Order: sequence, then C-alpha cells, then structure tokens
Amino acid sequence: MEALKEWKGKKNRKPLIIRGARQVGKSYLVRLFGSECFQRVVEINFEKNPERAELFFGNDPAETIRLLEMEFNISIKLENTLLFLDEIQAASGVLSSLRYFYEEMPDIHIIAAGSLLEFVLEEHTFSMPVGRIEYLYIGPFSFEEFLLGMGEIRLVNYIQDYSLESAVAASIHNKLLKYISIFFFTGGMPEAIALFKEEESYRQVDMVKESIISTYYDDFGKYGNRIDQHRLRKLFRKIPTVVGQKFKYANIDREERSKDMKRALHMLCNARIVSPVYHSSCNGLPLGAEINDRLFKVIYLDIGLMCSICGLDPARLKDSDKLMLINSGAVCEQFIGQHLLFSSDCYKGPELYYWAREQRNSSAEVDFVIAEIGRIVPVEVKAGKTGTMKSLHLFMHEKKSDLALRFDTNPPSIFKGSFRLISLPLYLVGQTRRIIRELQLI
Repeated sequence: MEALKEWKGKKNRKPLIIRGARQVGKSYLVRLFGSECFQRVVEINFEKNPERAELFFGNDPAETIRLLEMEFNISIKLENTLLFLDEIQAASGVLSSLRYFYEEMPDIHIIAAGSLLEFVLEEHTFSMPVGRIEYLYIGPFSFEEFLLGMGEIRLVNYIQDYSLESAVAASIHNKLLKYISIFFFTGGMPEAIALFKEEESYRQVDMVKESIISTYYDDFGKYGNRIDQHRLRKLFRKIPTVVGQKFKYANIDREERSKDMKRALHMLCNARIVSPVYHSSCNGLPLGAEINDRLFKVIYLDIGLMCSICGLDPARLKDSDKLMLINSGAVCEQFIGQHLLFSSDCYKGPELYYWAREQRNSSAEVDFVIAEIGRIVPVEVKAGKTGTMKSLHLFMHEKKSDLALRFDTNPPSIFKGSFRLISLPLYLVGQTRRIIRELQLI
C-alpha cells in the first residue's frame, strides 16, 4: 500500500503493472488503494468482459476515456480517478496501448494486474511499451502481515523496532513462536488467514487451501496446448516434497524426459507458483552474474500450501522445539526462503540464490545468500549448534566474509570469532535487511 501511495505521488508516474501469483491479493490491494486514495475507481476485468478490450484498440487515450465514460455512464476526471485493468492477460493487446497513456495522458492513474500475466510478457507478439510502464511485485502475506491480520499490531511494532542490543522477554519470544507455528499451517494466502482469524479452525483453513490448489489446477488449461497437464500436476504436487534439495528432474519422475520436465517447471515458474533458487559462485555482485542455471533448488509459492500438499498435520507444528526438524528442516527453509525472496523493494523482480561447492569428499552448501549494503551475506537455516555449521565456516573462509546470518527458534544472539554470526529467531526474518544495515559493517 505504501508503494502504491508513493507511485501515486510521483511526478513522472507511468502505468503500473502488478505481478504475482493468483490469489495473493493483487485485486483486493488495488481496490483498497482506490477506495482510500481516489474519488472514483473504474475497474475492467478482461476475463469477465473481454469485449471491453475494444475500447482501447484505437491507441487514442482521449477517445478511450470518452468511450469509457459512455460505457459506465460516468464522468472521468483524471486527477481523482483510478483506472484498474484486471486480468489484463486476457486482453494482451491492451498492454501495448498503455504507452500512449504515458505519452499523451500522463495525468491519468492506471494500474493493471493479471494472474497469468507472465506468459503474455514472455511470449507476446505485440509491441511492448518498454520504458513506458513500471512494475510492482507482490507475494503472499509475510509473517508480520499475518500478525496484523491477527490483530497483533503491538507485536508487529515490537518486531519492526527490535534492536540486537535488546533481549527478548521469554514470554514474548514464546508467543511469537506460537504464531510462527500457526503461520506454518495457514501460510500467507489472504483467504486462509482471514478465515483462521474468524473461525480459528485448522480444518476449514485446510479446505480453503485445497480450494486454492484446485484453482491452480484449473489454470493449467490456460498455459497453452503444448504442455502436458498430467506432467504439470505431477510436478505441482511433487515440488513441495523436494524444497531445500538440489533439484533433479529424476527425483520427480525417472520415466520423464528432462527436457519435458524442464518446460513444465518453467511454466510453474511463470505462474509464480514455484521460484528457482539458483547457485551463485558469490565472487562478487550482482549475485546473478555468476549463476549456474543447471544447479538450482526451488521454493514453493507459500508455506501453508506446501504443508497441505505434504499432508502435514497441524498438531506436528505446535511444538516450537521441533519446528526446525519438520520434514528434515525443509518447512523452515521454505519459510525463510519465501520471505527473503520478497525482502527487497517491491519494484524489483524477486530473486534468490544459494551457494554450493561440490567436490569429491568435500561438498558444502549454504542455504541462501543475499546482497545488502554492497556485501554478500550467507544465510543458514539450522537446528544444530554453531560449531556444526561446517559449510558456513567454509564459505566464510573461502570468500573472506565477516558477517553471516543464522535462523532458528532460539532468542537473538551474536557470536564473535573469525567472523560475526548473527543468530535470529524465525520471526525476525522480515527485518533481515534492516538488521544488516544497522550493523553498519560495510
């Protein structure tokens, strides 16, 4: 919401396209923004009303506004009207017309969104308005947004103001871990959180998540005729079980050709249901300059959906002492991964990396690496003692780094030795970059 308000106040504002998976709250966010910041919102859903795409085909913004005024029987004043073009992937030609609004009618506020927009952006046959539109990326709710949904604004303020110099009271620490265990099951899908807030029923939340999963299944038919839907379903169901592992197509189905599985995975990535975590050599910035696209892990869209597909009983998630061990730590890695993926500014495309060294008798792997204040920071998600983190120590020695992060269920702490290791509880993941910046170790 703050990013949308900032966009509204920009002098050189461009039409904005919101990108994200289905049902993460894109449309709701825009409608809420419109109701708070504009006198009028003109919304067009091109899946429900594809014929309205014709109103934009003349590439004349003034004429389009005149036609919209007749279509909706309203008067559109540019300075206080938001034009919301929802499911714009169903009318891809409208995308190209946005350039003319930017060039000829810059005062108008236009936001577009679409759940399967990535397919259009990748395979478009029309002229894209490059440099004349801007993007905003949205994922599932973060843990802190979940707390807001639960009405725990004081806990959110506490997390956002937390300093490493302060101790966390045991009662507050345990309360936050309790909410972490709930979030593991509900996940960050807005509908699931809203239902849990109202009913506090794990069973009903699970029904909602299964409905969301079925919606993704239904979307497979929209991915194109060249992709086998049975293969997509198989991959969709299998990926939550291999989170945190080096991805191998043979682990999905040994009978399938890697080429076919690779295309199916690419489709799920385009739908933003799955995100690749590529290996980076970490010799310098940007991290993406040294990736090996054949060596990668994956994380799922949402931890709650992951737990449902894996069949995890919510009773297993209630013991905070065992959270790090569920599914061999994969659930915690998913939790940290989906937060780090969207931890940068929301106008930047989500990306995440990890580091590995594969040598005979000397393999090593660090769960994630991020870049902040011009430095590369390794991130581990571990339940063991500090001294057992051999891969992290190897990374720090090889890369001559002096700062590392570790997430677990213990209170915050700092270990000083050959490098500084900041150990943070899971609930502080949303403050990762702020805490790094405040350390002022440049």
